[in-house]
Amino acid sequence: MGMVASYHMMEMLIEKAAKYGMAGGAVYNSTHYGIAGYWTTMAEKAGMIGITGTNARPSVAPTWGVEPMMGTNPLTFTMPTDEEFPFNFDCATSTIQNGKIEFYARSGKPTPEGLVVTKDGGTMSDSAKILTEMRAGNCALLSVGGLGEVTGGYKGYGFTTIVEILSAALAGGPYLKDLSGKAPDGSSQMYRLGHFFFVINPEFFMGLDTFKKTAGGICRGLRDSQKAPGAERIYTAGEKEWLAWQERKDKGVPVGETIQKEIIEVRDKLGLPYHFDFEDQK
Repeated sequence: MGMVASYHMMEMLIEKAAKYGMAGGAVYNSTHYGIAGYWTTMAEKAGMIGITGTNARPSVAPTWGVEPMMGTNPLTFTMPTDEEFPFNFDCATSTIQNGKIEFYARSGKPTPEGLVVTKDGGTMSDSAKILTEMRAGNCALLSVGGLGEVTGGYKGYGFTTIVEILSAALAGGPYLKDLSGKAPDGSSQMYRLGHFFFVINPEFFMGLDTFKKTAGGICRGLRDSQKAPGAERIYTAGEKEWLAWQERKDKGVPVGETIQKEIIEVRDKLGLPYHFDFEDQK
């Protein structure tokens, strides 16, 4: 289980980095490891820098390609600051991930143009159709930067490839189409994903306090810079999530109507004795 292996890996690397200044490790033959930023935040809470990435089942095409070859492959960093929240950059190296398309489909909304490439080199925006066609291998997500090279698609493609290499090559695991979850005979099999982790201890450089002060100063400088006309504020990575947590830790997490219906259907199908607060708000 990816989440179990990753937790033990980060515990070990944090201990090693406390002693040696840096530590790294890799896992393969694994499964989905959850929120990448959770593992890097473990390092941040110990006063260190956390870095991680993972490959995934093929859904992203290379620049000028139309075939899904790599996963959405997040590249994640969390760094301590002298503020109430860390710098926490956790996102996929693709322009969009499957979960967001599923959200659009549930909401009856189209996926923005230019995020998905079809086999004829075009794009599509029908969210439900994208999910169906992607499962059939008839379309693929694009790396950050989008279609072609003019808007920098090759840059995102490079980052996606970096994550693919580090996730597979450090531990000698499978990669690309071998992560499709399909055996040669077409039957389902374990995805056998790979993850990599690095922990850096600022105490072995200029010290943790200096690092946190500088990192915080950079974040504040960016947020205090001139805003675009009509913009309310500038954020730094992890700030929106921290602000959301300040509200949701007391009030709970909002659940959309589509998800509410799915939860109720599962409850009723299994005959569970649960009653949800949102049912009283209808």
